[in-house]
Amino acid sequence: MRNLFNDDVMSLDTYIMFKLKEETAKLTPELKAKNRAPISLSMGAPTANPPKCLIDRLKEILDEDGIHMYSTPKGEKYFRDAVALRMKNRFGVDMNPETEIFSLVGSKEGIANLIRTLITPKKEEKEKDVILVPDPGYASYLEFVKCSGGKSYPIPLTYENDYKPDMDEVWDNLIKDGYKPENVKAMILNFPNNPLGATTTKDYVRKVIDFCKKHEILLISDAAYCDLYFDENEKPFSVFELEGAKDIAVEFYSFSKPYAVTGWRLGWVCGNSEIVQRFGKAKSTIDNGIFKALQKACAEILNSKEGDDYIKAGNEGYKRKQAIMVKGFKELGWPIDENKIPHTTFYLWLPIPPRYKSAFEFCEDLLKTSGIVLVPGNAFGTHGEGFFRLSYVCSDEQLQEVIDRMKADGFTFS
Repeated sequence: MRNLFNDDVMSLDTYIMFKLKEETAKLTPELKAKNRAPISLSMGAPTANPPKCLIDRLKEILDEDGIHMYSTPKGEKYFRDAVALRMKNRFGVDMNPETEIFSLVGSKEGIANLIRTLITPKKEEKEKDVILVPDPGYASYLEFVKCSGGKSYPIPLTYENDYKPDMDEVWDNLIKDGYKPENVKAMILNFPNNPLGATTTKDYVRKVIDFCKKHEILLISDAAYCDLYFDENEKPFSVFELEGAKDIAVEFYSFSKPYAVTGWRLGWVCGNSEIVQRFGKAKSTIDNGIFKALQKACAEILNSKEGDDYIKAGNEGYKRKQAIMVKGFKELGWPIDENKIPHTTFYLWLPIPPRYKSAFEFCEDLLKTSGIVLVPGNAFGTHGEGFFRLSYVCSDEQLQEVIDRMKADGFTFS
């Protein structure tokens, strides 16, 4: 049966988070026996309950006539209108709900299907359509491109370039490596960033917009973490706040992170009307839209005081949790400059102790010894080697337990 699948699909591996979950499950009995029951700092998913008012409203909507029938791939009008209002309220951006907004079964699905529409599969490596991808970056980007028959070309995000790489330099390197400029289809921009937690500036994004216009490529902005911030000076923005962005960009949003509804699978894409409408035609052959009750409940919370208060309270919690982890890792000897720590997302990106040869080796040792689940940095790209990502979404008590275990088990930086 293996011969039924194309080579690109056959080369795919299980998503890193699920691999970690499987490995942790195997080790759990042994870890519990030595009082080191697993504490997961791997998955980027809120553990809090969603807003109570959202759940209560969903229950009411379930009894409405027609709510259980097919929706439409583009999303119900009340959903698209709410998204347009949110983009205006949050970013001061005008979006036409009829032509510039489309619903998604989560932003992950949306980005994957957009990439599928952009790439024409080719066999020869240097002939493949190219997507410029952040490195380190969300691990699924690479798999989206690979299984679509394209080539991911890395955009290095490093401490040295302040996570603002020179895109002209990236382009020159791509040409030197033998890839054809006419085959470059798009660039993915992800700020606030997973896994780095880093944000960026409008000046930098303005340069990125000019770069994409110059080379006539699509800018794909993944804004899944735009509402997770706890410093007004680092408040994330939309690319559409910058002049000319609609000419070449689309932006993806998710309800998962700000409202803790990761299992509901609901988001939207907005931006350039030609791209959104062409994407919509493809989507209309793939799914029949999202459960209308979810759309309606989420549309109502999107511009509500209750929704904004929930996000604010959640961000205050992440700020507190980040402080616990920064303090703890500094006590363990990690060289952390608190002035350089981003105040967005719920991630910390830290170097592995120098005595380890690889990020995988460090994370494996910590899991097997102390039951602490981290993600090795190279899971997010080659520039992630030597680092690890931790997600501080569990309870304050569990976070402190992580630090206490590392101290007791000798996991210091030096």
